[in-house]
Amino acid sequence: MLALKDRLNALEAERLSPLACPSREGIRRRPEEGEERDHRQAFAVDSDRILHSRAYTRYIDKTQVFYLIENDHITHRVLHVQLVSKIARTIGRYLRLNEDLIEAIALGHDIGHPPFGHDGEKILDELCREHGLPSFQHNLQSVRFLDKIERQGLGWNLTLQTMDGIVCHDGEIHNRSLIPERTKTFAGFDRQIKAKELNHKLPLVPMTLEGCVVRFSDTIAYIGRDIEDAIELGLITRDDIPVRCREVFGRSNGSIVYRLVTDLIESSLEREAVSFSAEISEALRELKSFNYERIYFNPRIKKNLPRIESCYQALFASCLAQFSGRCSAEMCGRFLKEQGRDYLESRPAAALARDFIAGMTDAFFLRQARQLGCELPEPA
Repeated sequence: MLALKDRLNALEAERLSPLACPSREGIRRRPEEGEERDHRQAFAVDSDRILHSRAYTRYIDKTQVFYLIENDHITHRVLHVQLVSKIARTIGRYLRLNEDLIEAIALGHDIGHPPFGHDGEKILDELCREHGLPSFQHNLQSVRFLDKIERQGLGWNLTLQTMDGIVCHDGEIHNRSLIPERTKTFAGFDRQIKAKELNHKLPLVPMTLEGCVVRFSDTIAYIGRDIEDAIELGLITRDDIPVRCREVFGRSNGSIVYRLVTDLIESSLEREAVSFSAEISEALRELKSFNYERIYFNPRIKKNLPRIESCYQALFASCLAQFSGRCSAEMCGRFLKEQGRDYLESRPAAALARDFIAGMTDAFFLRQARQLGCELPEPA
């Protein structure tokens, strides 16, 4: 098996672009006993570890955009992550990049999202700041789960390249082109995390082309899919899509994805950067603006937000009290049992509350809020 691994590494050297990140270059923070006997390549190990994490399992009931919708065809976070992985691996195959690294970054990129998507993220950010914690950002929380919380605080010891891609994945930022910052180290990565905590607007760029591909694929995966969901829910019609965007991308998610993927591949072949063409980039900027105005900020999908915010406040206050010494097994006892002593002793109660709530599924959040007597949001 180890001979086969050596052969796979040799095939990578033949097949992958010289601009790709080969598996041999995967760097872990801690050396691992028996690693030299593992037949798997470094980034394939990362994908396996993320898939088997408890946090990945909780993707199944996490909001993507629309929450409390009784419609089984609306996108949830787990589907979005799978779409990002598929789209990114397709792009990576044509650019001759490392698909194992792409998959690992894609699978882990949204693990830190709290209940109820970006609305929940904003509420939890406000609560963290009120209680003396750095700003809450789901990309930083993803790394916190995978590196500091899982496995009783030991984390999964993922490679630097995978964790860097997860932290730098922000698909909401509009870029026409990304050039990887290839010289990062774990020391620099840790400094980057602290700087980002202090300034959530700090721009981050992945250290690999694979990370850059995932970042663009995040946008490609959600932009048309969110339009389809909005049409399904009667928020917009296809004729509402801006004329220029329809001319460039077509009128469906399928045509939008195809056009964006094709352009990204054609504009990035054998280049040091991952890029869109100027025309596609500007049309995508316009389509993003349309989505924000007509979908993400649509008051019709915000009607439950006051109740969700109230539930967040009640849950945070309850967790804060319990993590300060009055913990009931029903609320947080299992969470505490799953953590290592170092994790528990090195964090204030507010940080424990943040991590506990951020890891909740939507359904578990609502069950806990109901037990506290909160007025629950109503399904649409």
